[in-house]
Amino acid sequence: MTKSKLIVSPTAPNDEGSVLDITPESAGWQYVGFEVVWLAEGEKLNRSTGEREACLVLLSGKADIATKGQKFSDIGKRFSVFERTPPYAVYVPNEDHYDIRARTALEIAICTAPGKGNHEARLIAPEQVGIETRGYGSTERQIHNILPEQEAADSLLVVEVFTPTGHWSSYPPHKHDRDALPEESLLEETYYFKIEPATGFAMQRVYTEDRSLDETLVVKDGEATLVPRGFHPVAAPPGYDCYYLNVMAGPARTWKFYNDPDHEWLMKKPE
Repeated sequence: MTKSKLIVSPTAPNDEGSVLDITPESAGWQYVGFEVVWLAEGEKLNRSTGEREACLVLLSGKADIATKGQKFSDIGKRFSVFERTPPYAVYVPNEDHYDIRARTALEIAICTAPGKGNHEARLIAPEQVGIETRGYGSTERQIHNILPEQEAADSLLVVEVFTPTGHWSSYPPHKHDRDALPEESLLEETYYFKIEPATGFAMQRVYTEDRSLDETLVVKDGEATLVPRGFHPVAAPPGYDCYYLNVMAGPARTWKFYNDPDHEWLMKKPE
């Protein structure tokens, strides 16, 4: 069976520690970039942001991170995303740089999108990350709003989601693939998955109203998916908890979604 082009699998670390790298060119779109880097204790990564802003999300481990004008020492608290505590993150504008030094074994996500130079580099501490619960019953899940539209950035929207065993998320199915504000915004999106236990999997369906795109994906721990368009619900099978980190960006920095009309009724919480 041929693997879907919407799934991006990790590789062995390259000389910079990169194990997964999605660029606008590799994804065939315009805005979102996403990379996962593993660093051993003491290892370093030095990058320029160029024309793109970045949000560095510490998935697990501790680090020192410096930019042109800021230095953040000994940040990071969790050693697994399944601790379910909000992460440390660092926002870095375009035409800047970031120098990362791992204080422990480190897994860090590098989320990028076009920058306009409107904001300064800053630390996003766990207490600044908004926590919310969405859904009810088997659609209940925990959300960490790392870089929502209410917080300063030029293009990026970054959020992580914890879907308990047997639950659904990104549900009811919704999409955001039309530049048609105020009803709907056009946002490209990546999902980066972690599964507990790691031998498990998650399911994601990506489909359009006309079914010109209609795929059901089996996603493993450490894989990412691309959502260029269409509805995109996720399910965590019984026995396995699912985590994913979402990165979104498009021509307007706002999340306005359109629910699949066939499933709109699910938005009504039972009395």
